[in-house]
Amino acid sequence: MTLPEFFGCSLIAFGPPFSLFVFTIAKNPIRVIILVVAAFFWLLSLVASSLLWYSVVPLRSVLAFGTVFSVLFQEYFRYLLYLLLRKFEEGLEAVADDRRLIENKHILAYVSGFGFGIISAMFALVNVLADLTGPGTLGLNGGTESFFMVSAAQALSICLLHVFWSVIFFNAFDTTNYIHVSYVVGSHLFVSLITLLNAQQLYAVSLSINLIVTVITAVLAYRVAGGTGRSFKRFVTCQ
Repeated sequence: MTLPEFFGCSLIAFGPPFSLFVFTIAKNPIRVIILVVAAFFWLLSLVASSLLWYSVVPLRSVLAFGTVFSVLFQEYFRYLLYLLLRKFEEGLEAVADDRRLIENKHILAYVSGFGFGIISAMFALVNVLADLTGPGTLGLNGGTESFFMVSAAQALSICLLHVFWSVIFFNAFDTTNYIHVSYVVGSHLFVSLITLLNAQQLYAVSLSINLIVTVITAVLAYRVAGGTGRSFKRFVTCQ
């Protein structure tokens, strides 16, 4: 049973992102490059937060400490990536075949957010999936059989959230809307700290809150990108 669940959890976490990658990014080499650069920036934030965690010896065992500073470093490097992309927009305009990449700045935010999200989800879930391949039996030693499914769902959620956060974040600095900047940082901190409830096996609570924040952030990102109720209705009805 471990191998079928391995593939099931893998598809839950990475199936939708893989589809988004194939249909919206893979065919455009510039978008692929931006995605890789964004993933590299996320890795730099991980290195920075790891160095801080390693240097503050008394707080190494405090998960909340590492979580807070990890989120803050991620948002700082998201801002550095925003500055980098805005600085090299003219260069992108010269080499990009897809004019939408330059004319619609939300696409840059979407691709960079996807890079942040996919690498974050991979780091969060790869070790879990490795343990899931077996041998083993779910639910022993006081554990719960829902752990792997919850982990996969939360990995998918954080991947999508990074996409939405980047769209909101980039637009917020373009329009000097610091309320949206605060929302991105605050919701990122909130979602990350809520996952600490998993240590008490409160999976239903943490996952429910995670999904609610994901939906709210998706609606906000949709509005920021220029979406309306009418345009959504036309999309659903294929008009």
